[in-house]
Amino acid sequence: MSFSLRDILDMIFSVIKTAEPVDILDILVLSYVVYVALKLVRETRAGQLIKGILMIVLVFILANWLNMKAISYLLSETLNIGLIAIIILFQPELRRTLEKAGYTKLIPWFSVSNASEDVWKKAIDAICDACVELSATSTGALIVVERQTRLGEQIDNGTILDAIPSKELFGNIFYNKTPLHDGAVIIRDGKILAAACFLPKPQKEELINKRLGSRHRAAIGMSENSDAIVIVVSEETGSISVAENGVLRSGFTRENLHQLLTERLIAVNAETTIDRVAKKIPFIKSYKRKKQREEQEHGEHHQQVETQPQRETPEEGSDET
Repeated sequence: MSFSLRDILDMIFSVIKTAEPVDILDILVLSYVVYVALKLVRETRAGQLIKGILMIVLVFILANWLNMKAISYLLSETLNIGLIAIIILFQPELRRTLEKAGYTKLIPWFSVSNASEDVWKKAIDAICDACVELSATSTGALIVVERQTRLGEQIDNGTILDAIPSKELFGNIFYNKTPLHDGAVIIRDGKILAAACFLPKPQKEELINKRLGSRHRAAIGMSENSDAIVIVVSEETGSISVAENGVLRSGFTRENLHQLLTERLIAVNAETTIDRVAKKIPFIKSYKRKKQREEQEHGEHHQQVETQPQRETPEEGSDET
């Protein structure tokens, strides 16, 4: 049965005419699901497996077209259990995807830290001072600064401290003769909430440089599964590294580490909830810009009026008329 171009266009137009808003929503949701699936495949080892599955499907179509009954039967039975096979083969990738979805907040701009700016400033100073001292003595350290994503699972497997951070406390925790040195310190709301916490492994551990130790690998894994900032002090070289969004950067000094933490923690927490919502909604954002522009123009006009020279009025009894 052959279709002409006109028939195909007529079918497309008929579908568009009968489409309802819920159908458009259905298509958008399905498109997003396909996009996420393709992104998952591209970023994991599942790409090669997907190529193999597509090859089986192509062979099955070719076998049906050539009327090869034996091969068609075997491939059809294979494809019937294909969904279960995919779940088994892609189990690590699916598990990591669901974990990452569980860590993600639906409305992240409402997740504001409970700590004040002064508390974060003191915590940042303590972190930077401690990292410099630990680096000088080549003492290994792993510090996780929690942001919007809550790290309850990692906190539960550690030891609760709930202490005010200081370079002396960090030094005691990461001293290699103490019971809490093996693991990560997690900071929440400017306080050391827990120590000796175990972090998840990275998604692509086989692609990470072999020279990196377990602390650096744990830092990468934690930054892949959350928006936390993970600071690592190497036990071998004493270098300070920072993992963020699955990327590890090395060679930090006290100054640029302090600058990074200030930009990520204080600058973000200083915004109000309304400011965060305004950034997400175009109407509120444009309205806010308009109000700021009007206030600025009004202030400039008021300043000009105040700076204009005023005529001196003669005092009583003077000769001026």
